[in-house]
Amino acid sequence: MSETGGGGSRGRLIVLSGPSGVGKDTVIRRLLEFAPELRRPVAFTTRLPRPGEQDGRDYSFVSEEKFLAMTRAGEFLETALVHGHHYGTACSRVDELRRSERDVLLKIDVQGAAQLRQQGSDATFIFLAPPSQEVLLARLTARHTESPRELAIRTRDAKRELAEAGWYHHVVVNDRVDRAAREIAEIVARDPR
Repeated sequence: MSETGGGGSRGRLIVLSGPSGVGKDTVIRRLLEFAPELRRPVAFTTRLPRPGEQDGRDYSFVSEEKFLAMTRAGEFLETALVHGHHYGTACSRVDELRRSERDVLLKIDVQGAAQLRQQGSDATFIFLAPPSQEVLLARLTARHTESPRELAIRTRDAKRELAEAGWYHHVVVNDRVDRAAREIAEIVARDPR
């Protein structure tokens, strides 16, 4: 699990994390309207696609055996076991974008962000937070994408993830999507990392 190798100019790495239900995907869609130069590599996951998700666009959906083989081969920049499913960002996908001098936006779990931080990554770390835990729970419940058991796991994990926000370079509250996306775009525009 190594970050891109040396020499020459390369794009920056922007990491966005936050608890399940905070609105990361919605904010990212708006952010890409404000900052269309950002690129997102497609991450890998062992979970099944949700309605409307497409393989190769939303995620690369792979079996657990394939994911673990890729992990053993050192193909991932970061990995996380989230709500019982594996997620990972392929080094090759990030390297290709950064070598072409593109700024890369990663939407990854707190576990994966911590791995990058421990590796000494030059990333800009941004944590997307809810206005309150009550608002987060209401958003999770309103999605109707998880079973009651999965909802309980995500709620428990969200409390743990919120406690990690303090080590990120920036914390952005998603009280309104446009405002949060603009704040992230401004951070990206001014952060030299």
